[in-house]
Amino acid sequence: MENLEAGDPQQIGSYSLIGKMGTVSAGKIFAGRSVDGRVVAVTVVHPEAAAAPEFRERFRSGVEAARAVSGDFIMPVVDADPDAPSPWSATAFVPGLPLRQAVDRYGPLPESALRQLALGLAGAMTRIHAAGLIHGEVGPDSVLLAVDGPYLAAFGHAGAKEADGSPMDDLFDLGATVLFAASGSEPQWEGASEDARTRLAELETMTSILPPSLREVIGGCLYPDPSTRPTAQQLIDYLDGQGQPVPTGDWPPAALIADIEALTAATPSSAIASRTVGGRVSRRNLLLGLAGGALLIGGAAATAVLSSNGSSPATAGKPRGSTPPTSPSGVSPTPSSTNEPTPIILDAPDASKVWNVVGQSVPTCLEASATVVMVVTDKDTAFLNASTGKAALPTLNTTNTFRSDMRSPTTYAAGVFYYLCEAPDAYNMVAAVDGTTGNVKWANNMAQVDSGGGDAIARYVAVNGSTVYVCGDVDTHSSSTSDSTTGYIRAFDGTTGKGLWQVEGTDINNVLVPPSGSYLLAASSNPSAKAGQVQMIDASKQGARGWKIPIPNPEFLAQSGWPITCYAAGRFFFAGGSGDTLFAVDAATGTVKWHQHFDAKNGDHVQLGHPFASLDGSTVYVPVGSDLASFSSADGTLKWVATVTGAGAYGTSNMFNASLSLGVKSAQCSADTVFVTDAAKNLWAINAATGKARWKYNDPGQPDSGFMWTVGGDHVFIASNLTLTAISAHGQ
Repeated sequence: MENLEAGDPQQIGSYSLIGKMGTVSAGKIFAGRSVDGRVVAVTVVHPEAAAAPEFRERFRSGVEAARAVSGDFIMPVVDADPDAPSPWSATAFVPGLPLRQAVDRYGPLPESALRQLALGLAGAMTRIHAAGLIHGEVGPDSVLLAVDGPYLAAFGHAGAKEADGSPMDDLFDLGATVLFAASGSEPQWEGASEDARTRLAELETMTSILPPSLREVIGGCLYPDPSTRPTAQQLIDYLDGQGQPVPTGDWPPAALIADIEALTAATPSSAIASRTVGGRVSRRNLLLGLAGGALLIGGAAATAVLSSNGSSPATAGKPRGSTPPTSPSGVSPTPSSTNEPTPIILDAPDASKVWNVVGQSVPTCLEASATVVMVVTDKDTAFLNASTGKAALPTLNTTNTFRSDMRSPTTYAAGVFYYLCEAPDAYNMVAAVDGTTGNVKWANNMAQVDSGGGDAIARYVAVNGSTVYVCGDVDTHSSSTSDSTTGYIRAFDGTTGKGLWQVEGTDINNVLVPPSGSYLLAASSNPSAKAGQVQMIDASKQGARGWKIPIPNPEFLAQSGWPITCYAAGRFFFAGGSGDTLFAVDAATGTVKWHQHFDAKNGDHVQLGHPFASLDGSTVYVPVGSDLASFSSADGTLKWVATVTGAGAYGTSNMFNASLSLGVKSAQCSADTVFVTDAAKNLWAINAATGKARWKYNDPGQPDSGFMWTVGGDHVFIASNLTLTAISAHGQ
């Protein structure tokens, strides 16, 4: 703090000025004392700046906006007068060092401090952006390292200039600020190549200085394309989803403590809230609000933090993990709970068979309704009576020569079977067959898509309302060694088969089509690229891209053409982090509603199997290690955990056979029963309410690849070599 100079005001409003703290383009910042002894930081605008057209109205709007978001991470406005000869605003004061000064004096921050810096700044931005505002000048000069965490200081002035940025610009500045804190230098883009590939390579070089835990997400903040940058909430979700413990290093870093203590001693005691210097910052204080004072450093008051851009990213919502589930038996959520449910060791009698039939060809696809079973082979397509196993409808000459346990080439909805097939004079088709008459309603050839002459290979068919979707990838016959895949989505009218719209790209490698709602979920294709992500596809806008969430290790989302996520109650569920964290996000906005991280109790890394949902959407089932965990889709409350006999306890991967394909055809539900297969090739029927097994099924003569099965009504239909078996869901 400097002494007042000649010409500086002595009094502003009810505050006696006691020193000068800094300047901004629109004015000066002073330390002031209120009549009750509180020390505040007062920003006083130059008269010439205040004379600018509409300045005072913008200043007044800035004050109101700042007050609207005061609270967690945001400096509260304690007073302001937009109508004074020299407009002014005041915030409370908290001692700390500007980031630039701290790094210049003591060098780059350690990893624990860098993570807290990123989390603290992102926490501030979530509130700013959720209010439809932007900061506009985040940087090393506008960040304060205070005793209880990093603060985003005001720097710039909402009344001094019109806002021309966006929330994604704020995220770029956040990334550059963290990079400065890690290296002591800021990104230098001057003269950088406009070629996207070259620029990304330059970015990778710049971010290599960052610790691995921050490299992906901070690099993502600096992507040239703003649309690919994470939101502030997604940045928090990413770091939280890594499952790392609360940083153990002291905050602030030890080298800064003496300076902050000296600043505290030099400030009137009435200005400083009680804090402990050199202690650890709790996760709650860091992410849920640094209350008890605000900051001002060489910048302007809180009104200057914010400028409105008229839009708000939909990232505000229930904090992740605010309703933490309790712990499954083979793994532990983080943090662990003391009221774990007792694990249920699955055991049950062998299933009673309703009927058996022996066919002439091995089925490659199965689909069933409550009354009809569709059996597709490499010879033909037959339809059997679900109650008796006898022929129900005429046999068709359509075939499927590629057995696929992991893809979903068939589906049934509203009395119609839809499936991917071939015919004598056509291949790569999608066909619709009336489940009552057996008549072919329509069939479309999927081989050619408008993709520069490439062939569209269909992988997955699904129905949402009256629309049929076919998803897959495009074979461009290229000799490129890139592991990127161009995926596509084609939408058809379910009644007529008429094409409605189509999209393609490497960002839609695999797709989930929910049974309802207008939003689809797609994952990007390249597991080795930094830009791994899931994103919403808006079907109501003919496949327009929506919100995006970065995925740090996307290889477990890379299987092409079939869904590896699930949908329930208006939310998408998918594995993030390192494949060990389950996220529940709002389908429309991408807001994380809850999440759960898992650690193996034996110390191994857990990779979740693909989640799947109950028919009514109230429950999400997740395979974890050798366990199957049942969660409430609404809030993540754990209902029960079942441990599958015959499955190993090794925590590195899910021991269900369904771990490679769960959520498609190897884990399904009826109205009150959950069906899963395990590593010992057992099929289990589990009571959805209790987690206890009703029955198990195993065929010693099944093929090495295991049996194929599907659910129709209250029966399960199992194909093992040439034999098709029907079993009641309740085993009776």
